[in-house]
Amino acid sequence: MQKEYLFSTEDVLAEQGSDATQGLTAAEAAARLARVGANKLDEEEKTPLWKRFFEQMADPMVIMLIVAAIISAITGIVQGEGDFADVVIIMIVVIINSALGVIQEAKSEQALAALQEMSAAQSKVIRAGKLISLPSSELVPGDVVLLEAGDSVPADCRVLESATMKIEEAALTGESVPVEKHSRPIEIASDADDVPLGDRKNMAYMGSVVVYGRGRALVVGTGMNTEMGKIADALTTAKKELTPLQVKLAELSRTLTIMVVAICAVIFAVDFIRHGGEMIAHPKMILDTFMVAVSLAVAAIPEGLVAVVTIVLSMGVTKMSRRQAIIRKLTAVETLGSTQIICSDKTGTLTQNKMTVVQHELASSEEHFLAGMALCSDARFDAELGEAVGEPTECALVNDAAKAGLTGLDAEHPRVGEIPFDSGRKMMTVVVKMLDGSLEQFTKGAPDVVIGQCSHIYEQGEIVELTAERRSELLSANKAMADDALRVLALASKHLDQAPSSYTTEAIEHDLVFCGLSGMIDPVRPEVTQAIVEAREAGIRPIMITGDHIDTAVAIAKELGIVHDASQAITGAELDRISDEDFHELVTSYSVYARVQPEHKTRIVDAWKSRGNIVAMTGDGVNDAPSIKRADIGVGMGITGTDVTKNVADMVLADDNFATIIHAVEEGRRIYDNIRKVIQFLLSANLAEVFAVFIATLMGFTIFRPVQLLWINLITDCFPALALGMEEAEGDVMKRRPRAATDGVFANGMGLDCIVQGIVITLLVLASFFVGVYLDMGYINIADMVAGTADEVGVTMAFITLSMVEIFHCFNMRSRRASLLSMRRQNWWLWGAALLALVLTVIVVEFDPLAEMFGFVPLSVEALGAALGLAFLIIPLMEIYKAIMRSVEAE
Repeated sequence: MQKEYLFSTEDVLAEQGSDATQGLTAAEAAARLARVGANKLDEEEKTPLWKRFFEQMADPMVIMLIVAAIISAITGIVQGEGDFADVVIIMIVVIINSALGVIQEAKSEQALAALQEMSAAQSKVIRAGKLISLPSSELVPGDVVLLEAGDSVPADCRVLESATMKIEEAALTGESVPVEKHSRPIEIASDADDVPLGDRKNMAYMGSVVVYGRGRALVVGTGMNTEMGKIADALTTAKKELTPLQVKLAELSRTLTIMVVAICAVIFAVDFIRHGGEMIAHPKMILDTFMVAVSLAVAAIPEGLVAVVTIVLSMGVTKMSRRQAIIRKLTAVETLGSTQIICSDKTGTLTQNKMTVVQHELASSEEHFLAGMALCSDARFDAELGEAVGEPTECALVNDAAKAGLTGLDAEHPRVGEIPFDSGRKMMTVVVKMLDGSLEQFTKGAPDVVIGQCSHIYEQGEIVELTAERRSELLSANKAMADDALRVLALASKHLDQAPSSYTTEAIEHDLVFCGLSGMIDPVRPEVTQAIVEAREAGIRPIMITGDHIDTAVAIAKELGIVHDASQAITGAELDRISDEDFHELVTSYSVYARVQPEHKTRIVDAWKSRGNIVAMTGDGVNDAPSIKRADIGVGMGITGTDVTKNVADMVLADDNFATIIHAVEEGRRIYDNIRKVIQFLLSANLAEVFAVFIATLMGFTIFRPVQLLWINLITDCFPALALGMEEAEGDVMKRRPRAATDGVFANGMGLDCIVQGIVITLLVLASFFVGVYLDMGYINIADMVAGTADEVGVTMAFITLSMVEIFHCFNMRSRRASLLSMRRQNWWLWGAALLALVLTVIVVEFDPLAEMFGFVPLSVEALGAALGLAFLIIPLMEIYKAIMRSVEAE
């Protein structure tokens, strides 16, 4: 059936072979899914593997290497030397490097795809009469879905039932004003061909968002067969975005490239000035000078830096997801380490969200009160489960009624109309049909609000006027229950002669009859108390935000250790009376906000941010989206959160648990620490290579060929760097103050560390080279070295020392300041990477065909021992340096 909006709900249900209350069976849904496919828009075509491979070669350094290989090959052919070792090795290394790049990119994509799968949208669907939650991608035509405020509409649907449901359809129509939906057929004008999409008020389309009320709808189109699917080709697909850290590293690589190219040009120019005529006569000298410049470029650029950092981030994010923190934006990983303020909802995040009614304050009869509370909710009692299903607070009310034998109330008292709960009103109203055919209105909500709308009260079965004295008694009873950390809801009712003509708060939520109070307890999560302690030790201030009464909020906050007394708490009403300027100064005085509305959250975030703080904000409702988006770290709730809040959040808590945020902060700090260690390790090693090549060039001899440096950068750099990214968090990671958001990568002396370590490694490598020359020749003569007659042993020793010093140095980098000897836990990934690098270094030096290609010669035991001994010196030397720096930083 086309144009479902023109037909009745009965006709559309019949056409789809579905039922409004039963939905589809699992077998029928599976068959339809196999027939029509997943409810997804066509994905962007992936780049072919071969294209990715050649894209890896587009890097300026790789192009320079290929040019060097081509020039070397042409020179060899022209001069008839027939030695193409450099050419072969360079091309092998380029191919391996490109292949590794493709593999790394694929792993990153797989990690992100897995995360997207974990954070995929869920839909509430009726299957075989049961309400279940399943991935929106599994929806099929004929499914009956439930829609509530905050949900994204998962497919094109025909509305079956609407309780003042309003949907924002700007993504399709461009109209920002929400459209109120109904289930009646649309009448088409006699002179019109069709009904404009914006006027189809009985349809809900994929890509739109429910902003108010609730409803039930029948899926009629999925995937590319939706209105969104029709314009999918015009949609802008999300591009990969680098995190700020990755951007900085890419800029660093570009800066290093420019610097090195400049240095290479200077070296080439100096050489040409020195030996211009000779170089023109002997073109091979030009090639040799060019190869020196290439060596310097290869030495300077940490080719794998950005790739390694991306992999470390991806692996860290995957690890976070195993601890229930799903990172939707990589920038959140960096920001987590700087978080200073965590603003958290109370219910379900700080507490268990397992509400149980423990106290009543009755005015009407118990049966009337319990039935009214259960009917004025969207939770339903499941006879098979033996308990209510739905939102936890409403489940507590339905379960409370069930204990008194009041089940099946919905069938006995069908709902005629309703005003859904709204965080601004803090009330919900339903109108139901009683057994005698009369109508009864029930309104439940925050006691102070509901009592304020009451003009009468039940007294011994009679309805009497609510006096000021009795009103005061009710508010005192509410406070007494709240002081016991109970969440209190009030119920009021009103008999109606006929169904209301308008379901608005102005029309019916007034002149009510007070029925009673219901007090329920939501125990705090046992792990949260310790998480609060850890947060404070980490320099993070926890803030509790709740819609509960201030006395309830303070009682729970005291139990958790968030506040010491009530002076640290404030209500939303009191906050309204404070100007933004004054609140900027006063915000540090409050750690509990009670009776707040969603817009207050944005004010709290802005006040803390205006003081230069990094703020995390949790939320679950559609109205929380602005504050979540405004916060530095927006945290959505995975269980109770709406699609809207999840979509704008940087991080989603799969378990809605505050302790998970603290775990995520710890993991974020670990990841950032490890990335800095990786950067320091790679840059200090590459600086050493640059210094060694530059000094050797100035002195007139060659210490390393490009292929030798490429091998070191590929083997002894990348594998240990990746292993460093797997390092466990240091013991004091959650004892430190949060990292300042303005701190750069090289903050707190890391730039100095890189330079000092680079110089030390350079001295060790040069020492090894000269020792090799001395052991080979019995003396050191620069003239002979320049002539190239006495450098093979020295080069081999220098290569071994540089390779091994980097392997040893990666163990130093397990901590920037702590002694290696003080670290009790082992990083077995690092041991494995070091062993692999060692084995490959031995192979390239000792395996004759490879050794000959790379220009290495066999070493005596004495020479090999000296090379290894000099390399090992990096550990004691760095221990001394760390001790000095600890002493300096302690002053």
